[in-house]
Amino acid sequence: MVRHRSARLETGHRSHACSRPAPLGHGLIVRERDVSDQRDVVIIGAGSSGLSAAKELQRLGISTTVIEGSHRIGGRAYSEELVPGTWFDLGCAWLTDGDDNPFARIADSLGILLGRSTWEAYNNTDNHRFIHNGVRLGREEHDACRRYYDESYEAVAVAAGTDPEPSMSDVIDLESPYAPPFLESVATGWGVDVDGVSCADNTTSTGELGYPVPHGYGNLVAAWGADVEVTLNARAERIDWSGPGVAVETPKGTVKADLVLVTVSTGMMASGEIAFDPLLPDWKLEAIQGLPMGTENKMGLAFDTDVFGPEGRGHHTVWSDNADSAKVDVNGMGFNSVSVFTGGRHGIWLEKQGPQACHDFAVDRVAEIFGNDIRKHVVRSITTAWSSEPWTYGSWACALPGQAHQREPLGQALDDRMFFAGEATSIGSQGTCDGAYKSGIRAAEEIAAHIKGTARDRRPLRTPDPCFSRLHAPRR
Repeated sequence: MVRHRSARLETGHRSHACSRPAPLGHGLIVRERDVSDQRDVVIIGAGSSGLSAAKELQRLGISTTVIEGSHRIGGRAYSEELVPGTWFDLGCAWLTDGDDNPFARIADSLGILLGRSTWEAYNNTDNHRFIHNGVRLGREEHDACRRYYDESYEAVAVAAGTDPEPSMSDVIDLESPYAPPFLESVATGWGVDVDGVSCADNTTSTGELGYPVPHGYGNLVAAWGADVEVTLNARAERIDWSGPGVAVETPKGTVKADLVLVTVSTGMMASGEIAFDPLLPDWKLEAIQGLPMGTENKMGLAFDTDVFGPEGRGHHTVWSDNADSAKVDVNGMGFNSVSVFTGGRHGIWLEKQGPQACHDFAVDRVAEIFGNDIRKHVVRSITTAWSSEPWTYGSWACALPGQAHQREPLGQALDDRMFFAGEATSIGSQGTCDGAYKSGIRAAEEIAAHIKGTARDRRPLRTPDPCFSRLHAPRR
């Protein structure tokens, strides 16, 4: 499963730029709410899941307070302008599932154009190049490499049904000459190396990459969520759910509500930075621990001229006998730009070396493909640091071997008072922005059903807003 949700599906993200930083906010004004206001539900996190839940609850006439620890909304959907006219998504980038992705319809409603080229066209046999020791594989080797990929994923699918479940590394041929690029594809696709990936989790994931968002997936999410009132810079420090009601302590005061919806990452929940009173039950902690965060980092490079040539556009996997491997996407989001991906242990290690080391690594990998002359044409770079990102501590949740089933209990409510959403709770669309969106809708429906069932005499639920219904109409 390929994921260019590039690390940062659901809460703030810090980027490192080797030149001037891009402006934050992109002109959008976030509506803020006073945290002292009493509401039915307090939502922790203003990423895709928190925003979709807030919109759905408000549509149903259920009042909300949304708090966000970072300085912006959107979570792991975040865009920066690499150079004028070219946007770089530090987090999710491609719309998985094409027209079936709710953000495809949202983009239509906002007048935001999606790329015309699908991932399948971008990543077809001719455009997906394997580069070994600086030399592109010939057709015969290329086809053999693709067969190895297919055979490896077939072995993973078979192993997914076994008990105890092995890791990917237990079922693939690690001695194959084509193992290195496959291992890189797993490390960047899942954010974890093959010995830490659940075969079952890989098999249940159904999302395929569909359309690029030339003006930035992060910008799309921010524009869609701009009408939700959010209190920024209000990190949840303590959640008192001893009842009745809940109280969430933040640096801006204590938010009180009847219910709470937690949408933060498993990395944040595992960090201990949010205190729960009473403590979370063991089964919930086991779910969090079984779904640790993977790390996929991106390096975006902009060039002052076309250094790729007419056939350079596409997806490249680069590896050599004396250097670490990487994935390189050329002109996927704009002209004269590349995104270089690394993940797993190497991605974390490289991140710790700092932005200059990440920049150098990216330039070296591109030079392996297009020659050393490209070095003098680099005009700007952006690098991500998802492992150390203080709002997520990783890119997305990746199930450990034997732990894929934990996504369901992770999303289960506690005492009909504390509810959970986020990409980690999604089954089939885990690790994606639309998976997070859908989980927010699911949680909102659970909350609405609870409120309707326990407080019928308080107020009737409103009928759907016709404008909201149009947003969910079939995409033309």
